[in-house]
Order: sequence, then C-alpha cells, then structure tokens
Amino acid sequence: MTLHTERLELILLTAHQLELWIYDLPALEQELYATYDAEPLEAELLAIVKKQHEITRDDEGNTVWHSFFFLLRKEDRVVVGSSDFKDIPNERGEVEIGYGLGIRHRRCGYMTEAVKAMCTWAQDQPGVSAVLAETECDNAASQNVLARCGFHMYSEGETLWWRL
Repeated sequence: MTLHTERLELILLTAHQLELWIYDLPALEQELYATYDAEPLEAELLAIVKKQHEITRDDEGNTVWHSFFFLLRKEDRVVVGSSDFKDIPNERGEVEIGYGLGIRHRRCGYMTEAVKAMCTWAQDQPGVSAVLAETECDNAASQNVLARCGFHMYSEGETLWWRL
C-alpha cells in the first residue's frame, strides 16, 4: 500500500521489509530503489521496530495498523522519515500515530504532509472514529505538526495527548 502527497510517497513496509530494515538496510534500499536518510534505527526506535515486526509477521491481515510507512521523497527517492499507526483501532475506534524524520529533513513540511495523508486515510476506514498522538511536553516541532493537521490537545501530564 502506498499513500501519495505532493512531494512524498508513503510506502507501507511488509513484514519482510521490516526485517530488512532491522538487519539489512542496504538490501531494503536496493529493493525500494531508495536511499535511507531518516532517523537512525537504534536504541528505542530499534526496539519498537523489532516489536512491530513480530506483530506484523503474526498478523499480516492488519499490516497497515502494525507496520511502518517510509516517507519517500519523490524527486530523488530518499527516505526522509517514517510513520506508523501503533496498533489496530481500539474499542472506541481510536488509532494512534507516531512519526519521525531524519535530522536533515526537518522544517521542510514533510511530516505535516505525511500526517495529513495518514489521517485522511485512517478516517476513511470503517470503525475509525479518531486519530490520537502523544508528544513530549517540550517537543514543539511535533506539536506544531499536529496543530497544522487539525489536532487538538485533550490531555496534559508527563506527556501531551492530541486528538483529531
């Protein structure tokens, strides 16, 4: 599955491609005819991707809700970031998104494009009533992305929670 924006293709990774991202990035770049310049796959992000790989592998019918999208810049096929739905919609129809950009690609509007595309797609799915996102209290850039996409903060504590 691929979502399109003006400047990006959001390519949903298969379970096999998630495995390549974890263990053999050059092979994944070759398979996608792309160059990876997104956030480094290390520490917390690596742990998240490994967990999502296992879930995606075991529930391939819900890949879109468990895997990651690569944000591929159309003009040069550079992967500038990644985004994901963190799980299938809950019993209230809420689904959470997450995202990150490579440092060289921040402040270019890419994440706003990607989040808008993901939210539009999600809201068109049966059973989805809201899209949620969590940000750190001091992450103004991420909060600005959400505000530009129409999200409103609905809970404040150790982190901030947003709803569309």
